[in-house]
Amino acid sequence: MIQMQSRVDVADNTGAKEVMVISVLGGSTARTGKKRLRTAGVGDIVVVTVKKALPNSDFSGGQGRKDRSKRRLAKAVVVRTKHPTRRPDGSYVRFDRNAVVLLDANSEPRGTRIFGAVARELRECGFMKIISLADEVV
Repeated sequence: MIQMQSRVDVADNTGAKEVMVISVLGGSTARTGKKRLRTAGVGDIVVVTVKKALPNSDFSGGQGRKDRSKRRLAKAVVVRTKHPTRRPDGSYVRFDRNAVVLLDANSEPRGTRIFGAVARELRECGFMKIISLADEVV
């Protein structure tokens, strides 16, 4: 499960390498004491900020501080989680690391390639473009 302040890898070729989750748009809530903690699983959309990027990418920085902070915010969909995801047949799937794919305004992937395996649950969430670009669907 991915929550606020989680650092996750980026599984596409947009130039961003590591992002931090700012808020979870989808997902479920779990009670921890008196607070409600919103967590994201595979197929949920999160708002992220880019922490590490390639030098020549769109996320590498800008002229002023306002431009840079605005440009480095993005929406992303979770494609891999370390926490096991239960499937309807009773099996579980989990990955070694958490990963996201950055999205544009139309909920389409920003990159043209997806690195690594992605979970089959993305098909039910309507991210067919990510499924078709991925190397392997688990």
